[in-house]
Amino acid sequence: MTTVLIVDDAVFIRKQLKQLLERNGFEVVGEAENGKAALKKIQEVKPDIVTLDITMPEMDGIECMMELKKMDYMPTVIMVSAMGQESYVQKAVLNGAKGFIVKPYKEEVVIKNLNKFKK
Repeated sequence: MTTVLIVDDAVFIRKQLKQLLERNGFEVVGEAENGKAALKKIQEVKPDIVTLDITMPEMDGIECMMELKKMDYMPTVIMVSAMGQESYVQKAVLNGAKGFIVKPYKEEVVIKNLNKFKK
């Protein structure tokens, strides 16, 4: 089963995404509330996919992507953010993100994006 780490500072988004992913055959192996916590969690659980918000306290999603590139383990990263502006999408992709989902999202859009990387 494909494993996923959900990174978002909003608890309700993490809960919503977890339910959506589990309903569709993904295993959620953890959650993190910011980029700093995500980096630690990624090392611990080695998820296949990370859903990563951009705007978060302590360390945002773009900074997290930059740090992740320095690590020896690189999961597939899908940005999930309300920041749909082109410059953020471009920055995320240039730093290694494989996809971008704009909030508010539809379940089928999330699943279509993540299914591309399902193992």
